[in-house]
Amino acid sequence: MAPAYDDTGIQYFELKDFTFQNGITLPKVRVAYREFNPTAPKAALIPTCFRGRINTTLNFTKGVLRNHRVIVVAQFGNGESASPSNTENFPSTIDYPDTVRAQHKLITEHLKIPSLDVMVGFSMGGQCTYHWSAMYPEMINNAVIICSSVKTSLHNYQFLEGPKAALINSIDYNDSNARSNGVAVRGLHAFGRAYSAWLTSTEWFEERLFEKQGFKSLQDWSEAVGGTNYEDWHPDNLLAMLGCWQRSNLGAVVGSASRPASVEETLRSLKPRILLMPSQTDQYFRWEASEKEVKNLKNGELAVIPSVWGHLAGGGANPEDNEWMDQRIAKFLNQSA
Repeated sequence: MAPAYDDTGIQYFELKDFTFQNGITLPKVRVAYREFNPTAPKAALIPTCFRGRINTTLNFTKGVLRNHRVIVVAQFGNGESASPSNTENFPSTIDYPDTVRAQHKLITEHLKIPSLDVMVGFSMGGQCTYHWSAMYPEMINNAVIICSSVKTSLHNYQFLEGPKAALINSIDYNDSNARSNGVAVRGLHAFGRAYSAWLTSTEWFEERLFEKQGFKSLQDWSEAVGGTNYEDWHPDNLLAMLGCWQRSNLGAVVGSASRPASVEETLRSLKPRILLMPSQTDQYFRWEASEKEVKNLKNGELAVIPSVWGHLAGGGANPEDNEWMDQRIAKFLNQSA
């Protein structure tokens, strides 16, 4: 059985007549969020990641952001904000500009926040942060982008095709009754198993670090992380977010969809101070890509997380990595003060 959903502190902001990038307009959509330290003078925004929910998102509120007004906001498709599972006629595709425009309205119109001292995003949250930096540069003083990229690489795109195919070709996903009710357990388990080995690294498995998470065997870890942990996810929510991730290209915002700007031109156009924090062992958001990106940023820094936890190093799975990131973000923000 999947862990019980935690809705502690979650609020909703409703947008009326919202038009998505693909041209679909819905009479109302919602943005889910949670505030911490609402009276603090400086604001920080943290978007959720792929399969991230508000209360599972690393928020640094007990560390570097303890004196910030922290807003954790759910991206479209995650099941908390507008998604296929909770919004009638939800569009067949979503893209980061959809999410960012909705979040901007939440921040400026509803919460009345004129600027953000820092935005912190992990994985898809990092791609969302990159998009904020281009679309609303006057809003952000500092951006921290963890285990992410300015454009989804071809290798990253293709890796996602594996779990995607496992889900959409499953028997229960293709059962119209099961799918309409969001029940595709076999497909979700297949998705999770196909994804699972990519989460960490070869070293992580060989060092049996799943035991550090309380699992007695690799099989126990696989059944949980690649199985039951997916059971509370609607399959179409996963696919909506996965498609957004695969299509991510900030050059289409800096340039246009038909003539996107190059990666180099895109990065040179960004105005906020940006800290890139890839993981040394991430298998799909490679640290070498971040090393290339930072060379084209006007105000960029690179800090590689020295970890064998792969992609999960940036998501809160390992306390030692969390502490390392907290200290490095503090150093970055102190330089801005």
